[in-house]
Amino acid sequence: MPIYEYQCTKCGEEFSVRQSMGEDGSKLNCPKCEAGNPQRLVSAFFSGGPGRSEISGSSCVGST
Repeated sequence: MPIYEYQCTKCGEEFSVRQSMGEDGSKLNCPKCEAGNPQRLVSAFFSGGPGRSEISGSSCVGST
């Protein structure tokens, strides 16, 4: 299950929730102030695996 980040529209608290992709967060409450209907935040996604620790690409650093 993916982890989604939300922000409370009342107090601004940010929190993460593990939920299925089909859920929209409308049934969630803020863990700080208990307000409902938090806003889903856009999160970065990283997919890596064994042997993928190097970054490939070209660079002009060090060239003359």
